[in-house]
Order: sequence, then C-alpha cells, then structure tokens
Amino acid sequence: MPLVNHAKPVQQADADAPFAFLEVTVAELSARMQAHTLDCRTLVAAYLARIEAIDRRGPRINAIIEVNSRALEEARELDAERVAHGPRGPLHGIPILLKDNIATADGLLTTAGSLALAGQRAARDAHLVTRLRAAGALILGKTNMSEWANFRSTRSTSGWSGRGGLTRNPYALDRNTSGSSSGTGAAIAANLAALGVGTETDGSIVSPASINGLVGIKPTLGLISRTGIIPISHSQDTAGPMTRSVADAALLLSVLAGPDPKDSATVGVPPWFNYGAALNRESLRGARIGVARNAFGDNELVNGVIERALRTLAAAGATLVDPVEIPNLDKYGDSELAVLLYEFKDGLNRYLPEFAPGAPVHDLTELIAWNRTHATEELAYFGQELLEKAEAKGDLSTPEYRDALANNGRYARVEGLDAALAEHKLDALVAPTGGPAWMTDLVNGDHSGASFSSPAAVAGYPHVTVPAGHVWGLPVGLSFVGPALSEARLIGYAYAFEQASQARSAPRFLPTARKED
Repeated sequence: MPLVNHAKPVQQADADAPFAFLEVTVAELSARMQAHTLDCRTLVAAYLARIEAIDRRGPRINAIIEVNSRALEEARELDAERVAHGPRGPLHGIPILLKDNIATADGLLTTAGSLALAGQRAARDAHLVTRLRAAGALILGKTNMSEWANFRSTRSTSGWSGRGGLTRNPYALDRNTSGSSSGTGAAIAANLAALGVGTETDGSIVSPASINGLVGIKPTLGLISRTGIIPISHSQDTAGPMTRSVADAALLLSVLAGPDPKDSATVGVPPWFNYGAALNRESLRGARIGVARNAFGDNELVNGVIERALRTLAAAGATLVDPVEIPNLDKYGDSELAVLLYEFKDGLNRYLPEFAPGAPVHDLTELIAWNRTHATEELAYFGQELLEKAEAKGDLSTPEYRDALANNGRYARVEGLDAALAEHKLDALVAPTGGPAWMTDLVNGDHSGASFSSPAAVAGYPHVTVPAGHVWGLPVGLSFVGPALSEARLIGYAYAFEQASQARSAPRFLPTARKED
C-alpha cells in the first residue's frame, strides 16, 4: 500500500537549504535565459534536486507522483533550439507540472491517481499539453491528486490517491492540501517547479490554490479545451493555472487558452488573448466590487483577513458595494450532484477507450469491479459510493439529467450570479475562497467548511483566487468572480490587489500550524 502519512518529522535544515530560484517568476527566468545567464538544463537540474530534497526526503510533502525521466535530455534539446533558432514561444525552457489527470503522450503516465490505470500512457497529448509544448514548456512531471478528482466517495480525504498516497500541506504538514489539484497546489507552493496546471469541476483549482497560498484561475467553461483531461463533468470541467503570482497565471492562461475542433465548448470563445495586458496596478480604480456576504463562513479569523483585504481594495480605488446577496445559492446543490453523476459515467466511458485503450478497465462498470478486487490498496480508507451511484444512472437523454442541468443554469447563472451582478451594476464579486487548511483525517474524511467555489463552477464562469493573508500561518485566499469571459478584468483586479497587499509568503514546512507572533 502506498505511504500515507508515516514520514518522519521534518528536518528543518532540508527545508531551509538555499534555493537559487525561490519564488522566482517566469518573466525573471525568461529574461535570464534570453540573456544567456541561465539555461533550461541548469534550471531543471535545480528543480529536480529540490524535488528530491523537499518532496522525497526532508519534509516529504509527496506532491509529485512521477518525474519526467527525460527532463534533463529535453532541457538540453530546448537549450540547443534556443541557440539555433531562438525561443519557440513564451514558455521556452520553463519547467511545468501537470495534474495526473491531464494526458501526455510521453513517458509519463496518466492515471487520475488510480492504480487501475497504473502503467497506462495516454494515446496522445491533451490539447492543452500540445499548446504548452508549442510554447516551449518542459513537462517536468505529474502531480498527485485526490483520486478520480475527488469523485469517488462522500467521505474521501483530499490529497490521497491509491497510486500516490497522501500529499501533505507545506505550510503545516499535518494539514490537508485540499483537492483535487492537491499535488499541484503543494508543489508550486513549495517551489518545486515554475508553473503548475490543475483542473476543476467545483473547487479543485481555487480551493487548493487558496489553501496553499497560490493564485488559481478557474476560467470560463470552454476557454481551455477539455480534450484529453480525465473527465467528471463536461458542463463544469476545466483546467487552469496554479502559480505563485498573478503575472505567471496570466502568462500561463494565455498559452493554455485556445480553440479546439474536438471540443465544442471552445467554439465561439475568442481565439487568443494576451492576459498579460491586464496586469495594471490601477485596475481597481473605479471598479464596482460587490461583497458577497452570504458566501462568507463563520470563521471570524478568516473573515478578519478578508475585512483587511476589503480595505486594501478600497484604498486601491475600488467602489465596494457591501453587502451583496447572491440569490438562490441553496437551489442547485442536489441538481449539481445529479449532473455530475450522469456526466461522469458518460465521460469516463468515452475517455477510457480513446486515451487509455490498453487499460485493464474499459468503462465505469469495470472500474468499480477492479476496485473491489483490489480493495486492500484502493478502498482501505474510503469507498466508491459516488462511482456506484454514477453507474446506476442512465444516459444523457434521461429527463432527470436534463432537468437537473436546466436547474443549474437557471439558479447559478440567470437567477444567481447574473442577477447579483446586474442588480448592483457590478464588475465583479468578492468573498473568501474558503477557510484555512483543515487537519488531515483519514477516519472521518474532509471537514473543509465554507467555500465560494460552487457559484462560478456551476455557472461555468471565471473565478480567480489570490493570497489575502494567513490564519495561524495557514494561507487564506480572496476570490474574484465575474461573468463569462471576464478573465482579463478579474486578472487585473487580482494583480492590483496582489501588488498592494503582498500577502503571499513561502511555506516553512512546519510540523503543525503556529499562531502568528
């Protein structure tokens, strides 16, 4: 059985060892490469050494499920290409980590953390991976994740997978990373690569980004192609950036976004936009920002962080409309789950034959049976009741599914976010992304508390989270949510807030949370 949480206490010397690229931005790396004071091979070697020190030994956060065995060779090739022809694109030579549900047609596996897909290499790259390679990015490895993107059990522990074991939070090792982009969140927070890509159905980018002190962008549905991503829901799934700065997230989103003939959701989406153009410290001046008070939780420490963030927004020139109530937040919880159950069954049964034709499981029925046969490894901590509920559903012509999908659109979009934005003539809404990291508990599962992820997730609208402060040393994020395709506007607001607040701090790999002095 994979290691769960039996690592020895952190050796602080390992965590504190000097690292030449701590908190470095992509712009800084690219400038040094262009000036020939840094090459990709040197950078990759440094990250590989840090992965060994932080992820495998030392704090042992267990964020990376697999490292690219050809990383140094590919780095040499990218260096030679730069010398001979110049940079291939804006990410030439930049190491990036991908969540383990994003298909890569190379030596890396694509398993969604499941032992049922262990050994399986995807038949071809996901569309977003093709775009990354075209931009010159180097795929450094795959990150661990909550197995099947946290769509397996109602009592799951985020950050755990049968293949990868448990990922630990770099800010406090006994705390959870949230999920399902758990490994990406922990790895990028710990400076194990320059950039990371996560995926979200509902909260799986913004929650681990917030909890790991990162910027996370959950874009408008269809801005980034879903082709080659192990699915849950075609009406909610999307990939997105997880980075240490808004500028890096904007650059990465500019590369990831783009039309795909194989993904109908990308039809009608603008073919390309330079999100870096939105990076303006004055972006908040004159913006009407609604404070979604009915999306706040009851943690007074978190709310205190957000109150300070609101003062920062106002000082930066924003007009705060406070309070704003998002209507009908309670009217699509059940229908959202119904849609996910139907769409997971349909999507997985399409994905497996196309991208994992050699796998021992070819559909959801076989996956459920495989898990039962391998229960010691896969079902030791929690079950697969969501898989079983999905298997019991019919196809996408079922009236229950169609009604649930219509309900989601009505109450999340038209009579939800759209109504709140229109009533108050708002440019965006803000609220706490969620609470600080909770204690990992394999007995009871997650106990995460309040979250602001569902409105934008169900509506298919963009959501940007940015570090806002800390509670007992644990990061807390501030969320910006807006209408469809308002990414540039939200990035501008997040950048202005980030520059004014400077709230991110690198993790210290403490054994447990400590109250700030």
